[in-house]
Amino acid sequence: METTLVTAPLAQAFSTELLDEAQLTRRVLARVPVARFDWQPHPKSMTLGTLARHTADLIGWIKDTLDTTEVDVAVFDDAPVVPITSTEELLAYFQQRVEGAHAGLLHATPEDLQQSWAMRSGTQVIVEQPRAEVVRHLISHTIHHRGQLSVYLRLLDVPVPYIYGPSADEAVPQ
Repeated sequence: METTLVTAPLAQAFSTELLDEAQLTRRVLARVPVARFDWQPHPKSMTLGTLARHTADLIGWIKDTLDTTEVDVAVFDDAPVVPITSTEELLAYFQQRVEGAHAGLLHATPEDLQQSWAMRSGTQVIVEQPRAEVVRHLISHTIHHRGQLSVYLRLLDVPVPYIYGPSADEAVPQ
């Protein structure tokens, strides 16, 4: 069976946005000081390492969503997490997740995006939506956590890269 790339206009739009946002997110992840992974701005906040890994991981949930019809978050606690110990590992992990998400979107049909997807915790349904809505949420959620990371960088006195425009530390390249 031959696969037609980018058969769904919505998937194509998501794919373009994903790659644009990934480029900006990569800039922020590249600045995360691995030596400060255990730092957190408040006891109720995630550590820098947890937030960085979560931000790198989130975008890959797009492929996971397109490959499944549900996920049970109750089993997440049992899944082993391979530690990330360097900026290179963090960026490689992020790139792997971006590539998987991009490939999934390139092959998504309109029917794939309309199919219902659910997040559960055991028998409790947390959310059930069409996959397109989940993809939209995951891109937005990645942007949200990238913003949190930029605040963490500022609090650690690490120069914040430009994102949509210049930061106090960096102009947008011409």
